[in-house]
Amino acid sequence: MSTVHQPDPQDRPARLTVGVVGAGRVGPALAASLQLAGHRPVAVSGVSDASRRRAETMLPDVPLVPPAEVLRRADLVLLTVPDDALPDLVAGLAETGAVRPGQLLVHTSGRYGTRVLDPARRAGALPLALHPAMTFTGTPVDVQRLAGCAFGVTAPEELRLAAQALVIEMGGEPEWISEENRPLYHAALALGANHLVTLVAQSMELLRAAGVEAPDRMLGPLLGAALDNALRSGDAALTGPVARGDAGTVAAHIGELRRHAPGAVAGYLAMARATADRALAHGLLKPELAEDLLGVLADGDGDGAKRDSTGTDGPDGTEGNDR
Repeated sequence: MSTVHQPDPQDRPARLTVGVVGAGRVGPALAASLQLAGHRPVAVSGVSDASRRRAETMLPDVPLVPPAEVLRRADLVLLTVPDDALPDLVAGLAETGAVRPGQLLVHTSGRYGTRVLDPARRAGALPLALHPAMTFTGTPVDVQRLAGCAFGVTAPEELRLAAQALVIEMGGEPEWISEENRPLYHAALALGANHLVTLVAQSMELLRAAGVEAPDRMLGPLLGAALDNALRSGDAALTGPVARGDAGTVAAHIGELRRHAPGAVAGYLAMARATADRALAHGLLKPELAEDLLGVLADGDGDGAKRDSTGTDGPDGTEGNDR
């Protein structure tokens, strides 16, 4: 039985030379994924020792050069710098004449669309905003995680096909975001992903304080199930003392947090109020129970001793007793 010869990606026609300005966690991973698709990384810039080591690991044998030299060498340039640094970087590159007509200039900021690239566009660049909706580690595992990753894409109409092709080549799935909706889109991702890390880290600290030796193993199944339920069912997945209107348990939580982790109280109260509002709006929290609960949250000063231990949550945060 004969085998079908698969051509090497490097042999494909119309491959692009790729440059990276800003060797943080994102840029090298995207360049490495484009390399797997047959494109050729030719230059990368990085300032810190960490960024240089990252570039050497993810893009071996690709020279480290100044940003202007990256643009001189590359057909496709990835601008992977912090959001606040992006406007000045683009303006500076355009003013110094580093931008070449016909050059694809891609930034990965979630906050901005293509308007931030206007100085480069006026110099003849082709602007794209491709934001991978994923958290990066700065290690080769990021390239694997790009498979199936959604990208928030903003592009001029004439460049939509090019943007789509690049995302697909990196293993991602394009999701079109309008220019005016980029800040809202980014806020939504930060609310979910960034704050999730803070919540999980706080939860692990509290479990350690409660004597749990392996909080990660305890939380893994619980949080995995909660995330899966939330993605599948939205607000219908709400459970726990707030959604049930168990004001006494919430008061006890607040009291314990004040004693052991006062820095976590404000976050607990804010999330509990948001949860109560959503549970009430979706008919999960009974109105007759909501008044006491909202009173406890407004006061922010609970006393768990006033309530009997029956009818509270189980030790893993799931529903206790028969409710």
